[in-house]
Order: sequence, then structure tokens, then C-alpha cells
Amino acid sequence: MSLSPPSPAILRSRGAIITALGLTQILAWGSSYYLPAVIAPAVSSDTGWPLAWVVGGLSLGLLTAGLISPRVGSSIERHGGRNVLAFSAGCIGLGQIGLAVAPNLAAYIAAWLVIGLGMGAGLYDAAFATLGRHYGHGARSAITMLTLFGGLASTICWPISALLLGEVGWRGTCLVYAAFQLAIALPLYLVILPREPPQPAVGPGLPAGPGLPVAPGLPVAPGLKEATPAREGNADPSIMIVLAATLTLAAVISSTLSVHLLTILQGSGMALAAAVGLGALVGPSQVAARAIEMTIARYHHPIFTKFASVTFVAIGVSTLWAGMPIIPLALGFYGVGIGLESIARGTLPLALFGSNGYARLMGRLAMPSLIAQAAAPSAGALLLERFGPHGTLAALSGLALANVILACGLGWRMLRRRQSQVQTR
Repeated sequence: MSLSPPSPAILRSRGAIITALGLTQILAWGSSYYLPAVIAPAVSSDTGWPLAWVVGGLSLGLLTAGLISPRVGSSIERHGGRNVLAFSAGCIGLGQIGLAVAPNLAAYIAAWLVIGLGMGAGLYDAAFATLGRHYGHGARSAITMLTLFGGLASTICWPISALLLGEVGWRGTCLVYAAFQLAIALPLYLVILPREPPQPAVGPGLPAGPGLPVAPGLPVAPGLKEATPAREGNADPSIMIVLAATLTLAAVISSTLSVHLLTILQGSGMALAAAVGLGALVGPSQVAARAIEMTIARYHHPIFTKFASVTFVAIGVSTLWAGMPIIPLALGFYGVGIGLESIARGTLPLALFGSNGYARLMGRLAMPSLIAQAAAPSAGALLLERFGPHGTLAALSGLALANVILACGLGWRMLRRRQSQVQTR
């Protein structure tokens, strides 16, 4: 049985769906992943709870998100993303209320576990899966547009969080974010996202019927342009393994630096204000890279987006490690790389394995990435304690270069598979 084509209602409301998902992505990231960076010191100071455990709430939330992500992907594959994303907004909102009223550290951690359920059901991977369920291979441009919104999450929400912290304290800040989720995000999901008929379970890379088309407008690069994504991925499980490994490694690098970048910059002798100013270059670089990718995406296969991503990240991190006096340029390269990584994370699996089973595949790919993200900040803190900023950057540079090799290996496996298909015809 083949997947049903997008309904006329879905096609007519494409702009509204992307805009709604974009706004809710900003709210979701700002209410969860980016929140402790602003409020954690105030929480620790106000309550006396250890800062490591205050920040560790996010890690436990990410761990929860990783554990539920395969189930989330399967649910979106069968029923669409409407109810899953609405569940996400409800969990994040209720978790924020839990943070606001937490009388002790145990209750605070429990609230983060609830937020983790919302993160697993509502951040990028779930949103990408929802777009893939709606639009099939045509989701590539929608995914790219969605990442433009997501790239603004820290730029918008960090100042809002800081303002709220000064006006209503950290508990009041959590209540405001709870109101955002329950009064804005939840209704948006239920009103804008269409109901979809259930679909039978289909494994990623398994053709649902004869005549499965190649993704329109996706692969045009030499040696890749005629590959059929479903057959390519299904015939070579090593492609899936290498893809999961490179996505997970990219998540480790970005998660570590998102938490420890300011500490690393200050460790090199930079004042806090200067470190914050330079760190702010990462966000605009992400958005600029995504905007450029959106204009040229039709001319290349997503594997080249992945190549560019890992290369820019490696250049940026290695330049910081080398101590070259071009920190703004290094951070710009890094920002471009992680900006493109978000796009490759959503579009490359779609191009490799096809739209059948895409949502379930995204859930499976998200699991190791989110679990690694949960552990990365603690591992980064240990590196900083034992080896200092220079040693930490050396380790991250090694991981970034290893990811370049993994991405090249992925491209080589894809090309070999294509050549094998041609020889057997």
C-alpha cells in the first residue's frame, strides 16, 4: 500500500503550517533547551540546590527525550504530528509549572522529566517528521524554512528570559513560559495542523508499492541523481549506521559548545562581556547559512549540505583550538556549520531512505543523538576541569575531524551503492 498523497487542505495551508511550526519551535526551544543557560544561576542561588544538579535537569530531560523518540516517530508515522506535537506543548507547559512550584530538588528534577517528554515529542526531529508525513519528498524546502525559525530561538528567548528573570524571578519566568505553551503553542497545533487518516506501519526504506518515485528536485549531483532513495537505504544497512553516527557526533559537538562556549572563551583570557558578544555571532551565522541553503537546495543532493556542515564545524573548532587571533571568523564558520547540520539532519534521511517510514526513521535517529546530547555537557565539564579550555577544544577538534571522515564515508557508501545498482541493470 502506498502512502496517501497530501490532501488539498494540507497543500493549501503549507505556509500556515510552516509558520505555526516555526513559531512553536522558537517557543519550545526557548522554554526547554535554552532556558537553564539564563535561569540556572538564579535557581541555585535562590534555593541552595547545587548548580550541577540544576543544570543537570536539562540533561535528564534530554535523556528522557531520547528514550521516547522512537515511539514518537512511530506515532507520527501512523497518525500524523498533530496530537503528538499538542502533547509536547502540554508536557512542556505542565513541566514549567512544576519548575515554578518545585519545593525541593527532587520535584524540580521530576518537572524536567516531564519537560523531557515534551522535548522528545516536539523539537526538531518531531517537527521534521511531521513535515515529512505531510509532504513526502516535497518536505525538503519546508524543513529548510523551519530551521530558519529555529535558528532564532536563542536570539529571541535568551533576552526574553533575562528580562523576565529581572522582573518576575525564575519561578515567574517558568510560569510565563508555561502560559506560552498552553495558551499559544497548544492551540496552534490543534487549529493549524490538519487531522490525517491513519497509515499502516511501514519500515524506513521499504517501498510501499510499485512505482515509488525519486524525490523531485533532490538529487542532481553526478553519480547520485538517479538513485532511488528507498532501494538505496534498504539495500545497505551500513548507510543507516554511518548516518546515525555522524548525526550523533555532530550533536555531541554542538551540545558541548552550546553549554561551555562562554567558559572556553573566558578561559583564554577574554572578559565575560566580550565572550557574550562574540558568542552572539553563532546565531546569525546559522540563520544566514540556512537562508543561503534554501536558495540553492534544488541544485544539489543533501549529502553536499552534510559535507559543508561537517567541514565548516571542523574549520571553526580547529581554528579556536589553534589559538589564531580570528575568533569572530572561527565562530562564524562554526555557526554556519551547525546551521547547515540542522538542515542535513532532516533532509538527508529523506533523500536516502525515501518518504515511506520517514517519521519512524527520524525517531530512531533521534534516540542516540538526544542521549549523547544529554551526556555531552557533563563530559565537557569534566574535560574543562581536567584539561582546561585548550584541551577541551583539542578533543572537540578531533571529534569534528572524525565527523568529516564519517561524512565522506557516507558519501562513498552512497556512490558505491549507486554504482552497484547501475551494474545490475
